[in-house]
Amino acid sequence: MSDDQHPYEEGKRAGAHPLAVVLGILFGLWLFVALIVPSSRNKQATGTEGPAVSGAEDLESAPVIFKVQTTVREMNAIALVVPAQATESQVAGLLKRLKSERLAGTLGDLVPATTPGHTLGDHAVADIYVFSDATFAEPDAIKTLARGAHAPGTLLPSALPFEVAMEEVRGHYRIDLNDTGAPDKGSLGLADESGVHSKHFRRIF
Repeated sequence: MSDDQHPYEEGKRAGAHPLAVVLGILFGLWLFVALIVPSSRNKQATGTEGPAVSGAEDLESAPVIFKVQTTVREMNAIALVVPAQATESQVAGLLKRLKSERLAGTLGDLVPATTPGHTLGDHAVADIYVFSDATFAEPDAIKTLARGAHAPGTLLPSALPFEVAMEEVRGHYRIDLNDTGAPDKGSLGLADESGVHSKHFRRIF
């Protein structure tokens, strides 16, 4: 046999066996999975990747249950009561929901009309107060809040003081469709038009 015989001869296989190639590819894939995938699982297990939603956040975002306690038609006012454990985020969410329903024309599905038959709608003017203590969601307290901090004392000689009632307001939604620039105003707590406001007052919209 000659030393310079050509390596490719008829009937002989050229290169690696196909089975060896397949096994080599499978080994490479296994190595990739073994090195890369476990590290990703470990990161998620230790909380370094991916969003983490706690039960507290779920509670914060859950819609709050409410009931209509009082309607004072002459004041265009409504008092709602929510559970004492309702969070500020839930109260803010309720105010935003009321505004959304007002814009959609369906607020009447949730609360009574304050201006029935008005050309601008059944809630052309409305003050919606949110309380947790139902004893403050009564007509006398609502009238005090609607008249404001500087109403003459002779108007309500035996009424609850404005400053006391104000601090019990969890949320306030003011609708005035005559004010085309800002027809909707919502806040946590309450602010009087004169600037007097509750300790936890915060504007929502």
